[in-house]
Amino acid sequence: MTSQPDGKPASPEHHEMPLIEHLLELRNRLLKMVLAVVICFAAIYPFANDLYLWLSEPIRSLLPIGQTMIATDVTSPFFAPLKLALVLAVFAAIPIILYQLWSFVAPGLYAHEKRLAFPLLFTSVLLFYAGAAFAYYVVFPLVFGFFTAIGPEGIVELPDISSYLNFVLKMFFAFGVAFEIPIATVLLILTGATTPADLAAKRPYVVVACFIIGMMLTPPDIISQTLLAVPMWILFEVGIIFGRLAKREVTETDEPAGE
Repeated sequence: MTSQPDGKPASPEHHEMPLIEHLLELRNRLLKMVLAVVICFAAIYPFANDLYLWLSEPIRSLLPIGQTMIATDVTSPFFAPLKLALVLAVFAAIPIILYQLWSFVAPGLYAHEKRLAFPLLFTSVLLFYAGAAFAYYVVFPLVFGFFTAIGPEGIVELPDISSYLNFVLKMFFAFGVAFEIPIATVLLILTGATTPADLAAKRPYVVVACFIIGMMLTPPDIISQTLLAVPMWILFEVGIIFGRLAKREVTETDEPAGE
């Protein structure tokens, strides 16, 4: 068995490929990702209007009787559901997209790296979906309830469908990314950029940073800011715990090789 420059034995899958083969492999993977999005879009688009009604339910249920959403742009009734269907198609295809990325990089990983990388990849997908679900079922009712309750008397609230869609997609993305904090924390620990002890010592700064990020990514109200900042802090603590476990597993795996 040949050895790598760092002295570690190369795995059977570790072999050099010409640049052109790497590019062809990458192209094939990208085509499969695009095809997955197209197939998901074709399956979702016929239900785009119904999905928009479901997405807008948190705010429509809070509007006074007789009031509804409006379209201030002539093309909004067509493009808003179309945009929603496309975004949902990407969301639905994320497992396939990540699997293609995994298949592209996996041959260059060692066995113990694969054991950690795949669970991290799988967990990152679940956490992103969990963040979006948390935004829809927990944050939206509170935020829209707050906005609809503080408006001046005599002002009729008629939310625009395009503006609403842009707002909720931004919130989905913000909470989906925020829920990836445990993955980022574990990766920082595994790469040696920091240690669990160092991260724990910086906890006060992290809490402040969570509220600053919550302030920048959410509407200017304390409810939505807190609902983003507190889960971010909790997920940071979870990341430290799993980072310790992952680091311990890597250390135990590498010890026999060094003896």
